[in-house]
Amino acid sequence: MKTALIHDWLTGMRGGEKVLETLCGLFPEADVYTLLHVPGSVSPAIERHAIHASFIQKLPFASRKYRQYLPLFPAAIEQFDLRGYDLVLSSSHCAAKGVVPPPDAYHLCYCHTPMRYVWDMYADYFGPGRAGGLTKRTIPFFANYLRMWDAVNSVRVDRFAANSAHVQKRIKKYYGRESVVVHPPVETRRTRLSKTDDGYFLVVSAFVPYKRIDLAVSAFNRLGEKLLIVGSGPEEKRLKAMAGPRISFAGWADPATLDSYYANCRALVFPGEEDFGMVPVEAQCWGKPVIAFGRGGALETVKGHWAGGAGKPAPSCTGVFFRRQSAGDLAGAVKAFMRWRPVPETIRRHALKFDASVFRKAILKLAEGRERI
Repeated sequence: MKTALIHDWLTGMRGGEKVLETLCGLFPEADVYTLLHVPGSVSPAIERHAIHASFIQKLPFASRKYRQYLPLFPAAIEQFDLRGYDLVLSSSHCAAKGVVPPPDAYHLCYCHTPMRYVWDMYADYFGPGRAGGLTKRTIPFFANYLRMWDAVNSVRVDRFAANSAHVQKRIKKYYGRESVVVHPPVETRRTRLSKTDDGYFLVVSAFVPYKRIDLAVSAFNRLGEKLLIVGSGPEEKRLKAMAGPRISFAGWADPATLDSYYANCRALVFPGEEDFGMVPVEAQCWGKPVIAFGRGGALETVKGHWAGGAGKPAPSCTGVFFRRQSAGDLAGAVKAFMRWRPVPETIRRHALKFDASVFRKAILKLAEGRERI
């Protein structure tokens, strides 16, 4: 089948881009269509494909301020001429699923989430203190239009695959469509069991509002424990201004360096509500426990003990959950973690269930199915 891969934007290697990288391996001759491509920002496995960018690419400051062009995304994604393709496979968390496929093409959407900017996380991006003056004034006028567009264009998808049961529920709620859960791919073969503990806790994340890195900074300021934060993003300046002397920032790390951070940390801290969250799985592949907010995808990837709950963690536990997104609850979970003796072998064994081979088999089966659900 002649295949087109559709992805929202290519500006760095995060979870969605790791999914796209695996799709590129499954469909090595596929063309890639995206709103915006910053050359060299993604892996060679993606860059070697023919990449077609929309007119967003040519707009002022697009490489850094592309989210400010959100109202233009529908027109940009619909401009692509996909005639001649048999399979259209969109990897979508924003607008990618809104492409217009040819009448005879099969459109399979791997949905990371319905457009989070205008549905359940609208306040996280555009609420008080979250957006600049111009954006804050203009987005409310477009938000309702974007919600309608996002819901209506779901009819262009023949079949949905959700990255988690958490997202599956939102696809049903916002689009009225059924979906099958296919967890994102994690390359477990390059990991190994590590019992090294260099005494620091680890955060690996983009610095965007819903990730709630500010909770980790506030909690570790209170605790006085070492915290290493790997990542970058629009909230970087604010987070660094908040951080105390025991908190350090490493910027984005290449895969080998990131593996080293995972292998030598004490535990991963995961304060946001994620649709799935590949980072906790990656950390657990190294035998590292996770301290996570107990909502969203973490409930599917971590076998957690609730901080403050009765009893002791079960032998099968791979992490600790906290109930409210507050610095106090996160600090309490860290304290609960420090009273627990995790079993690295058990943690790694749990993570291996999310190996990329499971994802590849499921996607190929769905791509060959060609039925509408």
